[in-house]
Amino acid sequence: MRLSRSRIGVVVLFGAMTLTLTALAFPAVLGLDRADGNQDRVVASTRFGPLTEADRDFVVKVRAAGLWEYPLGEMVMKRGTTKAMRTAGEHLVVGHAGLDALCREISPELGITLPNRASPQQEGFVATVDAEAGEEFDSSAVNIMRVTHGQIFPAIARIRASTKNTLVRQLADLANDTVLDHITVLEKTGLVEYDRVTFQQTGPAKLPREKVTPPPPQPGERVLVLKPRPDLNVNTASPTPTESPAVP
Repeated sequence: MRLSRSRIGVVVLFGAMTLTLTALAFPAVLGLDRADGNQDRVVASTRFGPLTEADRDFVVKVRAAGLWEYPLGEMVMKRGTTKAMRTAGEHLVVGHAGLDALCREISPELGITLPNRASPQQEGFVATVDAEAGEEFDSSAVNIMRVTHGQIFPAIARIRASTKNTLVRQLADLANDTVLDHITVLEKTGLVEYDRVTFQQTGPAKLPREKVTPPPPQPGERVLVLKPRPDLNVNTASPTPTESPAVP
């Protein structure tokens, strides 16, 4: 069976759904819903409250999300075939620039080392979309990002509800608003394939930890800054819901 490159890899074979072994086989994207070890273990005592393993992982992986979604947003701004696509790209860039700035602000206070590269899996997402063109580009970009945002959304809620650290709580608040905004603008493109997205979010494949973990920076490596874009004049804090179709 040959799949269209614009499709997210779900194959129906003898009545069983399996995932293709490609970059579009979506595992638990940020690893937050299948974290290893004791995530409640306190790894540092700070003046902002105790920092747990889950808190630390959350900050690192919010940063890592921006390292692939920001450049993908720039790509969508340039190559999206519709105004709704290009608007979605703007929201990705602005939203992740804001999250990145907060990650860089709080990480020294919490003693957290931030990555400068996304995980191998996340870099694969960007490469997959980059290889497409036209409507296939739009479809791949929207559905990959809609799956990843749908997976991180409940993870943000768990951190927000459980953390005792005020800086992590602040990041979770901003991440919640930003991810909701991104989900909303992606849906406004009209390209979200909800059945496939729901399956990928609830039945993700598993990849080795090294594939979903961003590599640490090299000694002495400067922290990469995602450039703020106030010139885009985009508000990612208060998304306007997608209009429902009129009921006859």
